[in-house]
Amino acid sequence: MLVEAKDIGDGVRMLALNRPPANAINREFNRALAEQCDAARADSGVRAVIVAGNGRFFSGGVDLRAGERGEIVGNLGGGPEDGVFALWTLPKPTVAMVNGHAIAGGTIIALACDFRITCAGRHKFGLNEVSIGLAFPQGAFEIARLALTPQALRHATLSAELFEAPRALELGIVDEVVAPERLEERCAALARRLAAHGQLAYAHTKRAIQHEARARVMAQRRGGLLEVAEVTGSEETRRLLAGQLANLGRK
Repeated sequence: MLVEAKDIGDGVRMLALNRPPANAINREFNRALAEQCDAARADSGVRAVIVAGNGRFFSGGVDLRAGERGEIVGNLGGGPEDGVFALWTLPKPTVAMVNGHAIAGGTIIALACDFRITCAGRHKFGLNEVSIGLAFPQGAFEIARLALTPQALRHATLSAELFEAPRALELGIVDEVVAPERLEERCAALARRLAAHGQLAYAHTKRAIQHEARARVMAQRRGGLLEVAEVTGSEETRRLLAGQLANLGRK
């Protein structure tokens, strides 16, 4: 399964991103994430969700090779049928257990969760879309804008650098950095504490926090979608993506 679900007790469900080697986002992966979020939403026994990655990656972001094959993910975070949007708007507590690299769309998946915890290590974070010529879909951008301060958003998106956990903590991409052996234990403890909250009150407060950002996503116009498509289809972006794919092929 591309997203594996496992109940770990006390109303907590673990969703493991499982598309090796990088848990990269393609259409099928995105659909699987939406389905698992919808299932968690509908299951009254699920009171909190942890999202983790299988392997060395939390998620490497949008699958660039899938784009080469014409299998474009589309408007990431752009509406209820999208997996990242479904995670972001899940009316239950969500915790990102960032146990590996979280690059571009992978960082967006983490930011779509209410709380983010990672471990010390050499894994990388970054919203590096600009460096490879990609524009942010409005949904992905609103997720990042809500989660980060304006200064952090500016540094993360416009510098487009990849960095390790201490810098991710400075920018607010993660809330905590713990020892690797404590990561799952700490995420489970936080999820269990959040699961004990009043669920109706939590959902109401989360909707209030997200209200304006969600409204902007749902009100996006065709012109905005076309602007993203124009950037993505530009000669400059094709050149930058070709270089990125060549680098990936050498790894």
